[in-house]
Amino acid sequence: MRRFICPLALCCLVLLLVTAFVPLALASGPYAIGSANTVTADPTVPRPKTTPCVVTLFSDYTFDNNYNLNPFSYTPPEDCPGPWAKVVLEVDISVTAGNQFDRTANIWLGGANIFFGTTAEPGATLAPSWHVESDLTDYSPLFTIAQNGSVYLGNTVNSTYTSIQTASATLEFYPLAYGQTAPVTANVVLPLSAGSTGGTVALNDTSSTLSATFTLPTNIENAYLDVYSQSQSDDEFWYTCVPNDVASELQECTNTAFRETEITIDGQPAGVAPVFPWIFTGGIDPFLWFPIPGVQTLNFTPYRVDLTPFAALLSNGEQHTISLSVYNADSYFSDTATLLLYLDSGSTTVTGALTKNTLTAAPNPVVTENLNVGATTITGTVNIKSNRNFVLSGYVITSHGKVTTTISETVNFENNQYFNINDVVYVPYVQNINQTSSVNSTTTVATSGQPPVITTRNFEFPLTLDYSEVQESNGNINVTTKVWQTYGAQQFGKPGIWPTYFSLLNNFAQHQDTLEFDSNFNFLGNTGQSASQFYSDIDSTGTNYFCNISAANNALTAFAPTCSQ
Repeated sequence: MRRFICPLALCCLVLLLVTAFVPLALASGPYAIGSANTVTADPTVPRPKTTPCVVTLFSDYTFDNNYNLNPFSYTPPEDCPGPWAKVVLEVDISVTAGNQFDRTANIWLGGANIFFGTTAEPGATLAPSWHVESDLTDYSPLFTIAQNGSVYLGNTVNSTYTSIQTASATLEFYPLAYGQTAPVTANVVLPLSAGSTGGTVALNDTSSTLSATFTLPTNIENAYLDVYSQSQSDDEFWYTCVPNDVASELQECTNTAFRETEITIDGQPAGVAPVFPWIFTGGIDPFLWFPIPGVQTLNFTPYRVDLTPFAALLSNGEQHTISLSVYNADSYFSDTATLLLYLDSGSTTVTGALTKNTLTAAPNPVVTENLNVGATTITGTVNIKSNRNFVLSGYVITSHGKVTTTISETVNFENNQYFNINDVVYVPYVQNINQTSSVNSTTTVATSGQPPVITTRNFEFPLTLDYSEVQESNGNINVTTKVWQTYGAQQFGKPGIWPTYFSLLNNFAQHQDTLEFDSNFNFLGNTGQSASQFYSDIDSTGTNYFCNISAANNALTAFAPTCSQ
């Protein structure tokens, strides 16, 4: 019997031989029919009509045997002083043809993370290149002063792993149009990272923490924490894991298939961030991701946790420690976060209190095992479920009255796995996973003398993954993987009872492939590869974006004319 994710030696073999089977296609533009170059349906960031000032952070940095934070210097644009209508980060990455694992990339400024993603794997004749963008307008205070930054793209180059990564990044600063009001952005941006130059922190188990202690402004009105929890090493495929008592016979990783990021302030539970099941381009079967990678693989979206009910506490002039941990982490999660503070411009001090906090310190997941274990077979299911409901409420006395923020949140998670493991028949290993993860949150902001503003946010992170090994009559072994992934985010705003704002985002992808091996597990090739991605983004301000792309036999076959890249 073999475990779900191929043993390291087999994974390395697939990586080494993958290059021989990738279609011959040069990297030529984002949407080129017949090309195997990396491509997504993700939109570019909408731009204002004003002409931007462009600041280069770094250009054509190469990463061979490099696991350092590589420094660069940043200076604000003299011709475009803030405030800005929009700040856009552009990142371009390429990989030379050859053999290489997927790698993690980070960009830091003043110790704060401004980009977190991973890279595409190359082929013998394929040198993939791609472009990603992020709207960093909320982070505007970072860009008002000259300071040092760093870029990380850990990579090994030797006689086996031959490909080199190259990256460039710029910031675009769009001035306000005549008569335009500046967008509301954070007033203070503070990093939670490994040090003053940046860096993620490895969280090896539930007790490991990423922490930072601050003395904060005394007039905080709103506070948010942008959280990244990236699964690595034994935790990379955490959604395939099972309880420790059955891990050996199921040949799987441990600590169950449930992970969750916990946020505390001075040790007090303050928020929850679900962990997104990002699958990198070497994950499970590298052919799955040629040319369309998994959802958000190249450019992660942080999960924003609303800490506003704690604004009065954070404004009391004392030091406060904000910490992150990952429940059930099992070596390890790579974490960083950014604290965004919005201040009361009409006063230097606010008072108030946290009035309600029903969030418990840790979740209480429920495991259900229903396995039938025989001499040569194991069949059955392993399920884990976590449901959390909590309320956070607090108020601040500001220059424009008392403002009370109440957050009612439900966090649901369920992972259902089916196993069929057999030593004597032609279907020796089946593992099917159906995972749902969602957050439903209602935030009510009541300001003295005004109707309450009610905002509802819904996030969904479902994953379905089917894996099977089939032994043919000639002894050959086919390994088929099918993956369905979605990131969904909906937001509705209501002052009183009438909707004034809505946003509907859906990012869905499906992938499938079959790896072929002989009876000695020598790699023969892949068949039946197909992939597609659909991205839609609609809101009440006029955004109306749709893009659908598809691929077969590891090359792009179709794209919608509405795609913007």
